[in-house]
Amino acid sequence: MTGKLYLCATPIGNLEDITLRVLRTLREVDLIAAEDTRNSIKLLNHFQIQTPMSSYHEYNKIEKAYQLAEKIKKGTNIALITDAGTPGISDPGEELVRICQEAGITVTALPGPAACITGLTVSGLPARRFCFEAFLPRDKKQRGRILEGLKSETRTILLYEAPHHLTQTLKDLYETLGDRQLSLCRELTKKHEEMMRTTLKEACGYYKEQQPRGEYVLVIKGKSYEEIEEQQQKEWCSLSFEEHMLYYEKKGISHKEAMRMVAKDRGISKRDVYQALLDLP
Repeated sequence: MTGKLYLCATPIGNLEDITLRVLRTLREVDLIAAEDTRNSIKLLNHFQIQTPMSSYHEYNKIEKAYQLAEKIKKGTNIALITDAGTPGISDPGEELVRICQEAGITVTALPGPAACITGLTVSGLPARRFCFEAFLPRDKKQRGRILEGLKSETRTILLYEAPHHLTQTLKDLYETLGDRQLSLCRELTKKHEEMMRTTLKEACGYYKEQQPRGEYVLVIKGKSYEEIEEQQQKEWCSLSFEEHMLYYEKKGISHKEAMRMVAKDRGISKRDVYQALLDLP
């Protein structure tokens, strides 16, 4: 019989956050695939779990995934764990899941801690709609592309960052997004857990004086629809009326309809647009 892949969420700091179902599964499976066996052995020893482990990480995630999938097809039950949190979120687990799904292997998730959701729920920022970007790329071009895409994001934005990169990331966010409300969550569920409600500008100043410590979740308020409309209106108003009309007429839109659209873009009446066009030299 074919085995199964179990995605087992593990604590992000406090060992008491592990579920009874995860503990039972880790004891019952044939093999545990761990992102870092040196880290995971501490968890297994704490709960007296003696199941064999195999290393599955960023640098072997494709080749090893196929090997693990073959084992599962032959009847081996495997639990996947990450260093902390839910497998597949900002870690190589997503590749193993994809390869198993393509092979027709049953994949089941055992829910539990995730730093991004934990940070969101304590942030005090809107949680109904959010986007998760994990760690921003270190590559300058890719990083810039993602930051530009976030400028008009209306959902709450969630990011991860390591202490040695935090200062630069805050600077990049402030320069690209402008000043935004920020909840800076540090060492969640651990002894020195801290959540600071601030702004991107204030956080940049704070960490010029203070050394970042621990792992961070950044929860950033999205842009309001009113702010986006105001920005768009400013961009339209930077055009002359003639240029604005031409923009639509080049698309095959009638002169009358183009006037209506220009009026809407600028937040003025159609009569004002008509008059402005009459006044052109």
